[in-house]
Amino acid sequence: MAERLKIPGLAGELAAEFAGTLILILFGAGVVAQVVAGGIGDHDSIAWAWGLGVTLGVYVAGRISGAHLNPAVTVALAVFKGFSWRKVAPYALAQFLGAFVAALIVRWNYTEVLAKIDPGHTIKTQGVFSTLPGNGALPVHTWGAFRDQVIGTAILLFLILAVTDLKNSSPAANLAPFIVGLIVVAIGMAWGTDAGYAINPARDFGPRLASFFTGYGTAFRDQYGSLYFWVPIIGPLIGGVVGAGLYQALIGRFLPPGETEPGRVPIDPELENA
Repeated sequence: MAERLKIPGLAGELAAEFAGTLILILFGAGVVAQVVAGGIGDHDSIAWAWGLGVTLGVYVAGRISGAHLNPAVTVALAVFKGFSWRKVAPYALAQFLGAFVAALIVRWNYTEVLAKIDPGHTIKTQGVFSTLPGNGALPVHTWGAFRDQVIGTAILLFLILAVTDLKNSSPAANLAPFIVGLIVVAIGMAWGTDAGYAINPARDFGPRLASFFTGYGTAFRDQYGSLYFWVPIIGPLIGGVVGAGLYQALIGRFLPPGETEPGRVPIDPELENA
């Protein structure tokens, strides 16, 4: 190309992370509100809408920030892929704020139906915004949910690295967001029982805080009364590093050398290499 494209600064990257995460949560929390409070749809609706939310969020932010949309992704890329550590906290904050604002929008829009089905805004509809062990009904407790979040996020990061690594047999760059969305659908369908597959600290804590500020006094606890909010934060952060590390150990180190920009989803390889 005669003139290299302007590379966005940190402010642009943070705006993209905010917007991409906002899109993700608008569809994710929105579909759970529709199923739980409106009685429209089922578990499959939830799994597909979360996956589509990821796909659309990545398409929104991918070219500017790499579309992490998840602090577990950001930390794992910093540990193993050379993503700048000085950007980790700002990225995580932008992701959290995007999730928080999106949850407020969902909470506002579904005000009437949430009040109808759960006038006290209790644990009954808390799952619209944040996760619970055993989805609030099955006999799973804190450490079972923690284990689940480590495993689920490890799977997520292992597969994200596999499908976005240009040295591997990655899909065409413009299809990578779609494949990442399918990964989330598959995790939701296979790993959603024990802890609701948060697999993303921003996805859980942002909406959890939004629900707390809008009437859900039990937001930080589970159905047993135990403090639970930390599980979908710490579990995914550990799991993301584990999954990325396994990818590097089992696959990445055996691939032929090549150059990719650390921490970015390669939306357009021609532009990346221009």
